[in-house]
Amino acid sequence: MRGIMFIMLALLLGACSSGGPGQDEASQPGGAKQPDRVEEQETAARPAEAEVLADNLRIPWSINKTGEVFYVSEREGAIVRIGDGGQARQEVQLEKPLSEAAEAGLLGLVLAPDFAESNQAFAYYTYEDGGQYNRIVQLTLKKDVWVESKLLLDQIPSGNVHHGGRLAIGPDGKLYASAGDASRPELAQDLGSLAGKILRLNLDGTIPDDNPFADSYVFSYGHRNPQGMVWDEDGTMFASEHGPSARDEINVIEPGSNYGWPEITGDEEKQGMESPLFQSGENTWAPSGMAVLDGKLYVAALRGSAVLEFDIEKKEKREVVSGLGRIRDVMIQDDELYFISNNTDGRGSPQEDDDKLYKIPLSSFSE
Repeated sequence: MRGIMFIMLALLLGACSSGGPGQDEASQPGGAKQPDRVEEQETAARPAEAEVLADNLRIPWSINKTGEVFYVSEREGAIVRIGDGGQARQEVQLEKPLSEAAEAGLLGLVLAPDFAESNQAFAYYTYEDGGQYNRIVQLTLKKDVWVESKLLLDQIPSGNVHHGGRLAIGPDGKLYASAGDASRPELAQDLGSLAGKILRLNLDGTIPDDNPFADSYVFSYGHRNPQGMVWDEDGTMFASEHGPSARDEINVIEPGSNYGWPEITGDEEKQGMESPLFQSGENTWAPSGMAVLDGKLYVAALRGSAVLEFDIEKKEKREVVSGLGRIRDVMIQDDELYFISNNTDGRGSPQEDDDKLYKIPLSSFSE
């Protein structure tokens, strides 16, 4: 059902999750000065309203917007075009059969910088072919059908869960991908494996000459299941990551750095390993897609069932959207926050006409 939905923004002064030990849920980016680690504090928000832009989405995963048109990937293997007063589910023709394992399927999607001319995008998907793997491919939109037109990177390890899957183009014009540990924690510390890493590629699939490890796609390592990536106005890179039994993380990503999994997690420390900027402690956020504006990170929370706002300077965290169930991805454009619910993924409680793409003005959250 389209229209205006009134939703309550967070009024919690306690932990902003369902709690309980968890289920999982230009210059070189990351080269900017790393902010000091912060101790989170809770703040309250006030009511606002969100507009439904699209409904009946099927396990949506990534939001993209060009002009007034959205393209949203669906895990079952379609891309939904939303615009011109309607929406259409577009077929995606892939070279490999999609995996039906938990959390698997068509995941990350990002439009090419020249999409208006090339009709090209990049996708991350899980497939089965004598085993289960993830791959990164180029897609080309031909009329209303997306066709896998080029393989960029193949055989990223995959398991029952922990596929990672987020794609983003950094301010340096490179393609970044988050790869989970494929339920094999030891791979996260293995620089010979692509699992448990953030990867960095040229848009043609080759390895950038200035990657931190020679002849390697690895940009950072020691990750468990990173699900979101974003850069602020200064070029600082942030990533969200699912932790074990809670202890989810928001990290500042530096090239070549080790983020500790499985040797440390949450607020634990070890020489040569990075500790998170924010971590959830005994609560569970299951953080996913990210956006940033004016020193504030906006993070989709699956198990937390909210959009979380992290103010780095004030060292505060609050829920700015709640009551709509699991949230998979967020984006910001022209002072509007867009986000998608993810209640049809088998772990949520679908509401009428779920899942949905929403829009809400950032001014709704002003203090």
